[in-house]
Amino acid sequence: MNMLETLLLPETYGLKDEKVELIQTAISWVFLAGQYVYKVKKPVDFGFLDFTTLENRKHFCYREVELNKRLCPDLYLGVVNITQSGDRIAIDKPGAIIDYAVKMKRLPKDAQMSELLKRGEVSKETVEKIASTLSEFHSNAEVIEDSGYDTVKFNWDENFEQTERFVGEIIEQPKYEFMCSQVKRFLDKNKSFIENRIVKDGHGDLHSRNIFVTDKIHIFDCIEFNKRFRYGDVASEVAFLAMDLDFYGREDLSKRFVNQYIKLSNDGELPRLLSFYKCYRAYVRAKINCFQHEQGVDGSKELASKYFNLAHTYSKSLCSGAI
Repeated sequence: MNMLETLLLPETYGLKDEKVELIQTAISWVFLAGQYVYKVKKPVDFGFLDFTTLENRKHFCYREVELNKRLCPDLYLGVVNITQSGDRIAIDKPGAIIDYAVKMKRLPKDAQMSELLKRGEVSKETVEKIASTLSEFHSNAEVIEDSGYDTVKFNWDENFEQTERFVGEIIEQPKYEFMCSQVKRFLDKNKSFIENRIVKDGHGDLHSRNIFVTDKIHIFDCIEFNKRFRYGDVASEVAFLAMDLDFYGREDLSKRFVNQYIKLSNDGELPRLLSFYKCYRAYVRAKINCFQHEQGVDGSKELASKYFNLAHTYSKSLCSGAI
């Protein structure tokens, strides 16, 4: 029996009749077992991350716990060893370490913001609380001495390069070329403005599936594997959740969230970059779903197409000269 088969067994976690649920992302296997969640990194290399060695997976498991305690200190419990002794694979038992998992408290799925959005149960008050939490987090976040422009340009170039093989299959050639040209135009036009914005060590992956709403706001699962995706303009982070709310058809909540964040942070320059970073975040979500499609994840091709279309919509405002 291999590691994945073992981690799907209730007895691995000391459970009896409870079923262990597996959720897959492009880079992780997530096992929901009783009161806890165990997240194992896939041995993949996408260029922007490399989990192919045991040492790298160990390093980034510990880094994930450390970084996520900034916004979600109660949810992350630590890193556990996955061991093998003879034919037996177990968690935190004697034996050779064959992998690692991040252990977390399990929160109810129906409290996940993406699920709340599907049910129409996200209120204006909730997005205002998220704006408040995020504004406070950003105000205390480490300032990074880095060129925001160089990083953003590199990220966009990487996005276009890594999605080129999906042109004609998931994204139409004219849309791909249109976005390439409009992003380049925006970057050229706004280089000095982007360079003068402050870069901070943020969350990096702020969308509704990474937020739980209970008696308080839990923002989890930040980017640990590549600081280039976590370091950036706070406008990019705000735009991510705003884009996600747009994706769910809740432009009203998107506007409320952005306006409340601007009010609390006093960042009057943020609207100038909002459409640009919404386009970027939608494109990244499309790219990740393209990778998941290659891994055979059901529905990922359709999601990738939807995100590409949303990114294309945002890019039209860049083309028209609106900023």
